[in-house]
Amino acid sequence: MWLKACLNGGRAPGEHPALPLTPDELAADARAVAGQGASAVHAHPRDAAGRESLDAADIGAAVAAIRAAVPMLPTGVSTGLWITGGDVHARLRAVRRWASLPDAERPDFASCNLSEPGFQELALTLLDAGIGVEAGVWSPADADALAASGLAGRVVRVLVEIIDVPAAEAVTEAGRVLDRLDALGVVAGRLLHGEGPATWPLLEEATRRGLPGRVGLEDVLCGPSGEPVTGNAELVRLALGLSSRG
Repeated sequence: MWLKACLNGGRAPGEHPALPLTPDELAADARAVAGQGASAVHAHPRDAAGRESLDAADIGAAVAAIRAAVPMLPTGVSTGLWITGGDVHARLRAVRRWASLPDAERPDFASCNLSEPGFQELALTLLDAGIGVEAGVWSPADADALAASGLAGRVVRVLVEIIDVPAAEAVTEAGRVLDRLDALGVVAGRLLHGEGPATWPLLEEATRRGLPGRVGLEDVLCGPSGEPVTGNAELVRLALGLSSRG
């Protein structure tokens, strides 16, 4: 299974004892998850105060640290609109500065959510900077928006993200989104994942469908039976164990 490790997300310090925040902590976790078989990592870099940041200096520091620790591991970041307090223009100005980062500090890809305003201009800005776009599709309506954008053929992959859906309904909702992408003729590769209690059922569904998946402290703080975990490396090990049993 192609598995991405989502190392920290927007979680606050202290939500888990092993939550990585600084560039050095992200680099150590990237090395650890790669050692367990992760195929890529996704991180939310922080500023000096520990807040999520899209500032080029903060992005570059985190990416450079991960690259130094695991040179061949594909590394991505978030462009979540909440990071700029919902300010679409501030987000775009910040991301435009990523083009000036040296290769060692520029992410391989960045996630862009169709549910947030400004997707098209943001995606084109990333593509112009040589950064791949992961299109975050949370619903059939997002799938429609991706198809209408004209960019479906240029994204690295579609992130089918089942958000704020009860675990018992998550697999059904994932099927609705995946079916809509098929109906629209979107041929880009898909990655399927959820969050909280839906994380593990959707990892099993990704395995069943032969799709890439995602796991990490951004999405879940416990194992498939609700057991405590030591951190991202254990989550990756558990997820790939599901895959091997499938």
